[in-house]
Amino acid sequence: MAVRGGALGHFGDARRAAIGNTLVERVVETGSLVIRKLGGTRAREIAIHRFLSAPSVTCGEMVETLAHCTAVACKGRRIVAAQDTTEINFAGREERRRGLGPAGDGVSAGFFLHPVIAIDSETEAVLGLIDAKIWTRSDGFDPTPARERALEDKESVRWLEGASHAADRLTDAASVVVVADREGDIYAGFARRPASIEMIVRAAQDRVLDDGRRLFAAPEAWPELVRSEVRVAPSRTGIAARVATVALRAGTVTICRPRHGGDVGGPAHLTLTMVEAREVDWNGEGTPLLWRLLTTIETIDADGAAEIVRLYRLRWRIEEVFRSLKSDGLRLEETQMQDAGRLFKLALIGLAAATRTVQLVDARDGSDRPATDVIDPGLLPAADAIAPTLEGKTPRQKNPHPPRSLAWLAWIIARLGGWNCYYKPPGPKTMRAGWATFASMATGFIIAAQSNP
Repeated sequence: MAVRGGALGHFGDARRAAIGNTLVERVVETGSLVIRKLGGTRAREIAIHRFLSAPSVTCGEMVETLAHCTAVACKGRRIVAAQDTTEINFAGREERRRGLGPAGDGVSAGFFLHPVIAIDSETEAVLGLIDAKIWTRSDGFDPTPARERALEDKESVRWLEGASHAADRLTDAASVVVVADREGDIYAGFARRPASIEMIVRAAQDRVLDDGRRLFAAPEAWPELVRSEVRVAPSRTGIAARVATVALRAGTVTICRPRHGGDVGGPAHLTLTMVEAREVDWNGEGTPLLWRLLTTIETIDADGAAEIVRLYRLRWRIEEVFRSLKSDGLRLEETQMQDAGRLFKLALIGLAAATRTVQLVDARDGSDRPATDVIDPGLLPAADAIAPTLEGKTPRQKNPHPPRSLAWLAWIIARLGGWNCYYKPPGPKTMRAGWATFASMATGFIIAAQSNP
């Protein structure tokens, strides 16, 4: 089934482009990254292995192609670019793995994936991938202390690169706010920020201020602006989401450049806005919410502080994509792929498929985005033909969304996945099952159309 005429890239050959398209489709259809399942036959398995092994098939071209599609969808929109790092750990599955270094535990084989995901700040919908960096650590020991190494020689430079790529690739967006968790709290990240973007980062360092005070103590002198409710996403599977009531405070802070950090040429001081969201009336379950948010957005009133918290909260969408890629979805960490180079390519294919599944789930309750944000325009006639066959006699069984919108397509996919228009909304499993059926039906429709011009 053709999607975008090169969903992952052209790779110098139309046949390789077609295999890339098929791979993304098969991952969405099967909900798996196991090559045997993706291939279905021995011949197709071999074709997939050849595709992943081809030197012309590069992670760089995949990222560039996926980012271009996302940039088109972001045009004219207010975008939150959420970035984060996830670890793919093969603990207990290291046998015969080649080219991988130690994972986060320093023992198991693994690698790291750092994507940047575009989110519509108004609808909160995931729009696609902006950037992704994949790397594995070396087993070698570097005697140079971390504080003496240049920033460019540290893994943490990925946070600066992610922000830079968001600025470069989303030039047609109405606005771009790059959001990161505490690991992205890097002085140089603010100092080197591209002028076309804003930043919101959850503070991890209790930095020294220009007046000698400490950052975390600064809000004690600020009045409470407002109390607001914040939906706290579940930290892991089996933990329910909850709503926290938080007191918001905001003010201006001037932080000092750290004495050590690999960016001695940066400015001596940076003036930023800080918003503190501190949970009140905590019931004693879990950990009380406390977000100290540093931002380049100049605002210290109640509405502005609430908006900063809302934008930061959208970071949880990237966690959803990670769950869809890993244990709750495609189970990347269970793939039998052994070679690091092919593993990295497969990880990007899985990331593209996981993002698409999240997009379909997002659209189930309504979206004014076009269906072509997810499928190739050439597939719309097939969807047009399939849609009426899925509707029933009652209003509840009618597709309520505008034709050819993404929500309209999501309704079709959900129905094909077994959703009966009643009870709970369709989830990722239903969408994956529906996509498999849609893929087969659309392929048959295209073949029939070509046979009867």
